Amino acid sequence: MSERVVKPVGRGFLFLDSHPAGCVQVVRNLAASVEPRTAQRRVALVIGSSSGYGLATTIAGLAQFGIDGIGIAFEKDATARRTATAGWYRTAETAALAAELGRDFSFVNADAFADTTKTEVLDQIAERFGGIDHLIYSVAAPRRTDPRTGETYQSALKTIGEPYTTKSLAYDGAEPQLTEVTVDPASDDDLAQTVKVMGGEDWSRWITALQERDLLNEGFSTVALTYIGSDITGAIYRQGSIGAAKADLEQTALTLAKNGVTAYTSVNGAAVTQASSAIPGIGLYTSLLHKTLGDAMQTPIEQSVSLWSQLTGTTPLDLDEDNRIRLDRWELTPETQSAVHAAWQSVTPETIATLADHEWFHAEIRKLYGFDVPGIDYEAEVEVDVPWP
Repeated sequence: MSERVVKPVGRGFLFLDSHPAGCVQVVRNLAASVEPRTAQRRVALVIGSSSGYGLATTIAGLAQFGIDGIGIAFEKDATARRTATAGWYRTAETAALAAELGRDFSFVNADAFADTTKTEVLDQIAERFGGIDHLIYSVAAPRRTDPRTGETYQSALKTIGEPYTTKSLAYDGAEPQLTEVTVDPASDDDLAQTVKVMGGEDWSRWITALQERDLLNEGFSTVALTYIGSDITGAIYRQGSIGAAKADLEQTALTLAKNGVTAYTSVNGAAVTQASSAIPGIGLYTSLLHKTLGDAMQTPIEQSVSLWSQLTGTTPLDLDEDNRIRLDRWELTPETQSAVHAAWQSVTPETIATLADHEWFHAEIRKLYGFDVPGIDYEAEVEVDVPWP
């Protein structure tokens, strides 16, 4: 047993420790917000199941649609100096939730890019289920080692063409700060490496591996989660190096479809995630968006319920002209974007505290690590050595 008081220690949007009890409550709160339905047995593989939209998709699938299957995450256990990662604690509690719901759903802690991971997971699928109905691909990683070449690729957060300076949100303690961040343009090598990490090559390899083992059930479908966002963040996100990778992901979906696989990308709306919080401008944009919409800003769990409803045929697919599932229409309405644009133009160091929903954003960042969760006694000791399920 290793109990201690866990406090938030870190810089900016990055914390060094996570609070186990807070992470448990985050999972429980997500599950409690989902209305259960009569389950039809479906088997799903969720790649990237421990955080962000991958976590929300896993919990929505378990709590409302009764999925069985496997989730893959790549998390770190506690050490003598640090707690485990938040995703480790969230996964342990999601496994407990699955057991309580009577679902046959387990988790693998491994590098999803590795061929050894694919073999291990496919062996489990073959033995336990005989095949899968859905594959959700939600991988956000800074680097990838291609197991077939041994080469390691590093993603780059850069623009294409010219440097770009954007307003951005930072914190001095709990107080919001309006800063300016200049993002440099990507080289051709930066773009190529970013596509290798965040594009569709690994997604396609998973599908090929499943096909070769004859593990795709009749009616199988696969979705890779993506984001487009506003033109406010476009120069850094959609028209930048990340956007090039997302375009490759979307092209992969079209290629898979031509080869007879029902494949889509799902365009999700803005949310506070560990991946998005590191992108200049995204935090400020998201806090302005929440100030504009309030409770009308759809949460990842709400969007994940919608995704499962569409994948299971409960509701019709909401596809755009590029065959992408659109879960972000609420974000991109002309009225919403006009209001956020006006706030973006008006925000100054003096007005940021009133124009941006900075308190909400700051709390959401801390919740990613299990802090600021209502009902948790943060002065009490908590067990940090939690076994992987």
